[in-house]
Amino acid sequence: MFMPVDIRTGIGCVEANAECFAIGRHAFLVTGRHAAKACGAQEDVIRVLRALGIAYTVYDQIGENPLMSVCWEGGQMAAGVGADMVIGIGGGSAMDAAKAIAAYAANPSMEPRALMTENRPAAALPIILIPTTAGTGSEANPYAILTLDGDDKKWTFKDPNQTYAKYAFLDARYTASLSEKYTVSCALDAFAHCAESYLSPKANDVSRMFAAYGARALYAFIRDFEAGGDISSLETRERLLYASCAGGIAINMTGTGFPHPLGYNLTLMRGVPHGAACGAFYRHYLDFCERGDAALCRALYDAIGAAGEEIKTVIPMRSNVRLVLDDGEIARYVEKVRGASNYKNCPYVITPEEMVQIYTELFGE
Repeated sequence: MFMPVDIRTGIGCVEANAECFAIGRHAFLVTGRHAAKACGAQEDVIRVLRALGIAYTVYDQIGENPLMSVCWEGGQMAAGVGADMVIGIGGGSAMDAAKAIAAYAANPSMEPRALMTENRPAAALPIILIPTTAGTGSEANPYAILTLDGDDKKWTFKDPNQTYAKYAFLDARYTASLSEKYTVSCALDAFAHCAESYLSPKANDVSRMFAAYGARALYAFIRDFEAGGDISSLETRERLLYASCAGGIAINMTGTGFPHPLGYNLTLMRGVPHGAACGAFYRHYLDFCERGDAALCRALYDAIGAAGEEIKTVIPMRSNVRLVLDDGEIARYVEKVRGASNYKNCPYVITPEEMVQIYTELFGE
């Protein structure tokens, strides 16, 4: 296991650990347009920076599915103002963008897609991450999922020398402004991380410990939400945030399975939230995994505390993805993601023909 992130948790953990922010003299804050402000996280961070005498610049141009070009522009701006540290505040999009911006800022002469080459520079600015959603676990792993301009395709930037945060701060208050719908979608994303990590051929006892902890807590929330789940409870918010982080730690060791690349098409092309897009495939995902290793799937169901058939029903139902795709769209979607490494990260490796089958059974005309 390698995860060099120093994670600080609890209510008020930003101000309680103010000394951790003294890793530079000019901080570049990477956020979306609203969430970091609405939840109070940005205000808390700025208060700490001012008290320490650290200059800061706010870059609030990050939208969902962050574009590589927007990250590159952020890196140019960070270099221009002389930033020597990056603080990502937000959901997965802002945190992933912060990782890319830290690399671009340290290498301002680098062209955007040079990040995708093997001979890219190894330097990056130090990173601090503060999640405002309980969904991605990006604070605990090196993955930055970027959208390639003009390609309608996602690409993962990861480098152990560049993309791990130095510190992460988990304060459940920062997730309290999320709507019910978005909270459930984030929980679906985090659950997918846990379940897909548990079933990965790369998993070990340590990764499965984190995956099982997260999957059980997240599934209980997802299943029982309409039966009285209370997202106004700070205790619930904290449980979800820590479970999401556990999923991030688990996929740090294993990566994810095939619901992720198949779901990326629904997110990029049809605007389906990422967590729901992954969850839509879960009956097929678990059915195929059972073909490869039924005993391992039963161990996952036991760890979650629910029958496999129940999980295969509840996760797609809560995802509630209702689309119709024609044969041409399905063929294009499969072609876009057929080379993803996630397929080998499952007990059963699906073929392109089976990808077509899955899309057709779920969304065919």
